[in-house]
Amino acid sequence: MKQLVCISKTPETTTKIKLNADQSALDQDGVNFILNPYDEWYALVRAIELKEAVGGNVTVVNVGDASNDVVIRKALAIGADDAVRIDAEPKNAMMVAKTVSDYAKTAGFDIVYCGKESIDYNGSQVGAMIAEYMDLPYVGLGIHMEVEGNTATIKRDIEGGTETVKVNTPFVLSCAKGMAEQRIPNMRGIMMSKRKPLEVISSEVQVGHTTVQSYKLPAEKGAIKMIDPDNMEELVRLLKEEAKVL
Repeated sequence: MKQLVCISKTPETTTKIKLNADQSALDQDGVNFILNPYDEWYALVRAIELKEAVGGNVTVVNVGDASNDVVIRKALAIGADDAVRIDAEPKNAMMVAKTVSDYAKTAGFDIVYCGKESIDYNGSQVGAMIAEYMDLPYVGLGIHMEVEGNTATIKRDIEGGTETVKVNTPFVLSCAKGMAEQRIPNMRGIMMSKRKPLEVISSEVQVGHTTVQSYKLPAEKGAIKMIDPDNMEELVRLLKEEAKVL
């Protein structure tokens, strides 16, 4: 089984968001970056589990500059066999998907994994776009997968419940909570990751129909207003006139 896991670098979940001078990007000064949890905990670990069960190889792929090598090495320490970093600035979801798909098309992967979303943009777009570019079936929001031969049975989240689907390899899968359990790299894995191959390739892909003009932080939270529980008329008035929820 030949598997590819798409990974991204994201700010740590406790990061205090600051914007640069023209509000066009995150101010990265002092920001600690991590391997995107949905890619790490669910997509990568499930791929490793499947390799342990049936054999094969797990490759991780990342789009970004050399600063991303730290999170790539973590993925190798967890258990990926090798890695590819596509040396390009990830400008938007479409550009990332086209860049990854151009690489993946030539390598003959049975399953291409993504986390369901990155925790910075929360777009949930890249997996479906990769599938479209590669002309492969796409299963989104997978929470459980069993594989027998070249057929995968996947349970996925849908509105109001779950759905079970069957799909033949090759296919693209985005993974949500439940697909696997987080693994912590051990010392042996960390040491071995330094010797595992990390190939850097270039890309000239320039696609995407949108550009970011600026970001705006949400307004500061207002002061809490305490209402006497017997004064329901005042509560209703505030909900209608200030909260505007009625």
